[in-house]
Amino acid sequence: MQQDIHNGGAGADRHPADPARGIPAQRPHTPAEAASEPPHPGGRAARRRALTARRTRRRRVLKWTGGLAAFALVAGCGGAYYAYQHFNNNITAVKVQLGNEAERPKPVADALNILVIGTDSREGLGREYGDEGSAGHADTTLLFHIAKDRSNATALSIPRDLMVPVPECRTPDGKTIPGTARTMFNNSLGQEGRDPGCTWKTVEKVTGIRVDHFVMVNFDAVKTLSTAVGGVEVCAAKDINDPDSHLRMAKGRHVVQGDEALAFVRTRHAVGLGGDLTRIPLQQQFIGSMIRSIKSSDTLTNPAKLWKLADSATKALTVDSGIGSVDKLKDLALDLSKVDSGKITFATVPVLDDPADENRLVLKQPDAAQLFSMVGGDRSLTEPAAGAAAPEAPAASAPAAPAATSAPAAPAAPGGAASTAAAAVDAKDLRVTVRNGTGTPGQAQQTVDRLVAKGYAKAATAANAPVATATSIAHPAGKAAEAAALAAALGLPAEAVKADPKLGARDGLVLVLGKDAPSAAAAQAAATPAAVPSEAPKDLQRVQGDDVDACAR
Repeated sequence: MQQDIHNGGAGADRHPADPARGIPAQRPHTPAEAASEPPHPGGRAARRRALTARRTRRRRVLKWTGGLAAFALVAGCGGAYYAYQHFNNNITAVKVQLGNEAERPKPVADALNILVIGTDSREGLGREYGDEGSAGHADTTLLFHIAKDRSNATALSIPRDLMVPVPECRTPDGKTIPGTARTMFNNSLGQEGRDPGCTWKTVEKVTGIRVDHFVMVNFDAVKTLSTAVGGVEVCAAKDINDPDSHLRMAKGRHVVQGDEALAFVRTRHAVGLGGDLTRIPLQQQFIGSMIRSIKSSDTLTNPAKLWKLADSATKALTVDSGIGSVDKLKDLALDLSKVDSGKITFATVPVLDDPADENRLVLKQPDAAQLFSMVGGDRSLTEPAAGAAAPEAPAASAPAAPAATSAPAAPAAPGGAASTAAAAVDAKDLRVTVRNGTGTPGQAQQTVDRLVAKGYAKAATAANAPVATATSIAHPAGKAAEAAALAAALGLPAEAVKADPKLGARDGLVLVLGKDAPSAAAAQAAATPAAVPSEAPKDLQRVQGDDVDACAR
């Protein structure tokens, strides 16, 4: 699946057209078109017949490939009818195991959530990228939400360094992979044999948003897709020289493809603060520009370019079995093509530095919960027009967002004193040890997952406790308010909170689950859906899909 790659030097002028100079883009004939245009010795009548034939062929191509104007990483799969089997054989599909349906977030009718995973796997790529044969990680991940009325879309970038719980997963061959209470998000794929289904389950656990399908791409996909569309325009606000990604780019606008396109989306050390959060806006800029390239008339009216795009896309993608055919991918692409580029919002999940490790990240609450609630509730992040009516509240089946970092106000503390300090408790820094005393395996991990989703980032399991009738929370001296806040977050009565003299000042809380502890499924069923926020969090990093001024800084 090799493509010819022609990259100019740094700062080279690679624009085929310059609107500012009044020079229109010229679409050259492909060899196939040139070969189909013999001389017309028969005069005007013969020339009219030839012109009509060419127009008819073009209309057929447009009809066959109307679904290609869609999201860059899943577009291009409609294909020409006569090539149906060729494209179908290109597709790699995986059947994922998602576990108990009752424990998954509820869907929003007619909305679509596509998990796009960019893996840094080196399998089958030789030594070109180092770490030969590495199974890779979920290096770049976006949750792409398409509104139920197809009027807008949101692409949430999930940082790879985010610390999250990864649930227990099962591979298609029946292998069970134990869950991890707290690890980097990128470990949800590749490590210990985890497949895309593990990343899928992790995203649902962390966000409370139901995922419908996944699409996975590797390094080669970025190269081949960018080449298939004739290059992707990007912008650098300064000269970039990154020895790690091998990107050398002068300040200004450039059209990149192949190896240079891959270097651009991998660059992080030479821009911004030099981390993953700096790289994400480059990727958002690149994908937004690729979407515009695919939707452009230059692509949609060029049969040779359409063929190349469809062939490259179907070879480059790994998808779930639910969309593992040309027909299903075409239908998905047609849905996505209805969204105008200006109504696509790219945003990064709000995060903070991990207090336990400055090289890692944790969710910034309540901002993350607010954002997840908006996306899960089908609320647009696109700025509404002045005076526009607010959208209707979603149905009760919309998933409830994880709670804010600051724990809710607690009930009265033991002894009758009101816990006025509970509202100020910072859940993210509070260590909570969960022990299972229910007698039913798996309850501790399910509770940890719920606590992490509520902002208790340091919740973790410990050894099982003896079977207990009632759930209890033990706390050391000075942490009664924190214990009361935890009880409120779990819906426990005030009497469940007890001081434990054996716990020291540096210890956290100990939650022992009794037989009265509800299962995760029962807790979710009993939860009352929260109202969906009408506004995005302040200081949310985002860019619109039609922003041609976005530049790497």
